[in-house]
Amino acid sequence: MAFNFLNHSGRCSGWAQWLLACMLVMQPGWPLLAEAVGQFSGKPYEPDLDLTLPADSSNQLPELGDASQTVLSARDEEKIANQILKQVATSEDVLDDAEITDYLQALGKRLGASSPDKQQKFRFFVVQDKTINAFAMPGGVIGVHTGLFVSANSESELASVLGHEIGHVTQHHLARMLASQKYDMFKNIAATALALLVARSNPDAAMGAMATASAAGIQRQLDYTREHEREADRVGLTILQDAGFDVRAMPAFFTTLQRATRFADGNMPSYLRTHPLTSERIADIGNRVQNLPYKQVTESPAFSLMRAKIRALQGGPSQMVEEFKHNIAEGRFQNEQAEHYGLAYAYLRASQAKNAQQEVQWLEQHGMVSPYLVTLKAVTLAKLGQVPEAQAQFLEGLQRYPQHRMLAQGQAESLIRSNQWAQAITFIQKQVVNFPEDPKFYDWLAEAYQAQGKQMLRHQALGEAYVRKYDLARAVEQFDIASKAKDGDFYLQSRVEARLKALRLQQSLEKDDDKG
Repeated sequence: MAFNFLNHSGRCSGWAQWLLACMLVMQPGWPLLAEAVGQFSGKPYEPDLDLTLPADSSNQLPELGDASQTVLSARDEEKIANQILKQVATSEDVLDDAEITDYLQALGKRLGASSPDKQQKFRFFVVQDKTINAFAMPGGVIGVHTGLFVSANSESELASVLGHEIGHVTQHHLARMLASQKYDMFKNIAATALALLVARSNPDAAMGAMATASAAGIQRQLDYTREHEREADRVGLTILQDAGFDVRAMPAFFTTLQRATRFADGNMPSYLRTHPLTSERIADIGNRVQNLPYKQVTESPAFSLMRAKIRALQGGPSQMVEEFKHNIAEGRFQNEQAEHYGLAYAYLRASQAKNAQQEVQWLEQHGMVSPYLVTLKAVTLAKLGQVPEAQAQFLEGLQRYPQHRMLAQGQAESLIRSNQWAQAITFIQKQVVNFPEDPKFYDWLAEAYQAQGKQMLRHQALGEAYVRKYDLARAVEQFDIASKAKDGDFYLQSRVEARLKALRLQQSLEKDDDKG
């Protein structure tokens, strides 16, 4: 798809200029940020800051008093992160799977604990996109495409990319690029959260806009980006080593990207368009890895299982069934249990629950013990119409794995779908303590209260759900409705009004902050 945003003078105008700037700045790794600043400001990109790095900059963070901190403060970054997460919470392009998301978050938390900035919070989400890509945004928000999971041959390879993106965040590359331009544009950058998923997989539109700049300006911009890429590589490599992963996975993944480029009929992977991979960069990491001691690393079984699940969720159901069956028959797999696990989910997608049950039995017979198998078994029983057995499986699994969120989600949804309102309310009220940031439990709680005709409780639950979706305006609206309902006792009324007052105060503070 091609877009023509340019007017007769060769620059964008009006809303198109703003949208193009949004699309440019949202590209992973900030490669087109300088051009985006130019679009916002109407001024051409002219770099005026020398960011040449010393030979070893892996542990060099920006100084606490550097210019980047005056452009994007920690509070600014958190506000931008919340705007992005608000879009993530409602986007259909974001993969809604608690197991995959929680696995990625746990992996990211492990890497973040070894990052240079121990205070930085990281939030990860998965985008349903077959391209090989990942991207970092202000406030530690990092998106990962499903294509990256599939292309990674090991958990350490996946971790190497996450470590690289964490490096972009901890080194404040976005703020440093803004500082180099001497434009205080963070409010405009915050607005680009609305364009997050518009631009994340359409680099062609953004790359096309570069034609409006001179060839020399483009080259200077790319050089600037490559310095950041090298720095993120070095920081990421240190994170990878300190977190206990195989450091050789980083150059190995570079090789995977090169192979993908060679067989892509001239179309390079998105990750290479937004994270320029030069021979110097490959040589730099290769040399660093050679000087590091070899360490035997045991891969987590969870990686192979989540990778197989993602594969099962891509493509046509029948096609994926045949692909998994062929791989098993030909012995083309790294992990046999993971291949049968993926086949089971492919069968479920193809509405072949009995065949999925056979795969569950195979996994049990071959000694698989995992909360992922418990979830798969319970979901399969539910698909077979054996609801009581599925609910018993969910509850049994929660006794063994109380922090496995998808087991709790499965039981809650099963109770709701079978109209067991009282049981659902009792169960979900316990789960919001274990999983306080999951809006789904509050949505289901609201549904159960609605069925019982309890309006104050229903709108209170909806309000809490919107809080966790980073939608403060709708949260205030729901609590306002709840406060006017007439079916709550004095204590509930007091709690609702107190919560409404606190949310309105937060809303007022944010508005004042924006004006300031």
